[in-house]
Amino acid sequence: MNSLKFALIGCGRVASRHARILASIPQVRLVAVCDLDPEKARALAQESGASWYTDYREMLEKEETDVVDILTPSGTHGKVAMEVMRRFNKHVLVEKPITLLLPEAYQMVEEARRRGLHLITVVQNRFNLPVVKLREALEAGRFGKLVLGSARLYWCRRQDYYDADPWRGTWAMDGGVLANQACHYVDMLQWMMGPVKSVFAMSNRSLIDMEAEDTIVAILKFENGALGSIEATVCARPKDLEGSLTIIGEHGTVELGGFAMNKINLWNFEEPLPEDEIVKEKYHENPPDVYGFGHHQYLQKVVEYILNNGSTVPYGLALYEEGVKPLEIIQAAYESVERGEEVTFPFTPEKSRLGVG
Repeated sequence: MNSLKFALIGCGRVASRHARILASIPQVRLVAVCDLDPEKARALAQESGASWYTDYREMLEKEETDVVDILTPSGTHGKVAMEVMRRFNKHVLVEKPITLLLPEAYQMVEEARRRGLHLITVVQNRFNLPVVKLREALEAGRFGKLVLGSARLYWCRRQDYYDADPWRGTWAMDGGVLANQACHYVDMLQWMMGPVKSVFAMSNRSLIDMEAEDTIVAILKFENGALGSIEATVCARPKDLEGSLTIIGEHGTVELGGFAMNKINLWNFEEPLPEDEIVKEKYHENPPDVYGFGHHQYLQKVVEYILNNGSTVPYGLALYEEGVKPLEIIQAAYESVERGEEVTFPFTPEKSRLGVG
């Protein structure tokens, strides 16, 4: 196989970006797009040159495809992905989060592995240049013993954002700021700090009229003994403030900032290396990219991985269980909010409303 035919399900906000990136990859052809709203499907089809449908089953029956890119509301990811794999035997690429229910996520992984299919969750911020350099420093042991990891998302979303689609901010389809906007930050924290031992969280619905939370704070304990924190809100006013990540170890501290962990704010180690100045100068932030730098890098690696039939795993891809890890933390946080107590891993969600309503 030297090329891939993609089909795209869900023509919302991020779909146009996916379509443009896929069109820019020589080994890819976007053959069809689908959305329940015919206007959205038709508009993206005209933009991308693909066929359009309002029923993804009809699309996959009629069109010859290799990979299905799922961009529907989060609460539908599991159902759609399972049918795509079971009925049509297609590889699945799914936007974050992998789904909202943990049992469903585990079923997705099991089904993909059983059928020999690729299941990949999109976590494009792993390919931000500052993130890549941070990960390299971590793997080189420059931090020594990890002490604290802190993720902060202070964004501005107003009522009109949630009113634009009926599923936004609902427990069944979306969740709040943690499951939606901060999902990438949860992933980044666990990817840098390692497996989580326990989570304690508190949340508020402060400014937005919706079912789920607009503000949340969580404290994490990691298996390696380090602590972590997550602060996330869509109530920053009058505009977005930051999306940042700080890693503190016994031998150094790095802080990534900008809008989405795309700039190096601080790069300090007890034992500086000559390349540190190059890192701070050359990799200080992502280069401008019309498609979105992280997404473009991520989807390019996805294509390479599938074309090689998984023989080599590119750096940073969230394959199978790797895509479930952020959801486990998110569900633990929501479970903690409802219980009013620390949730220790492993756990079974009993009171969390995420994915249930």
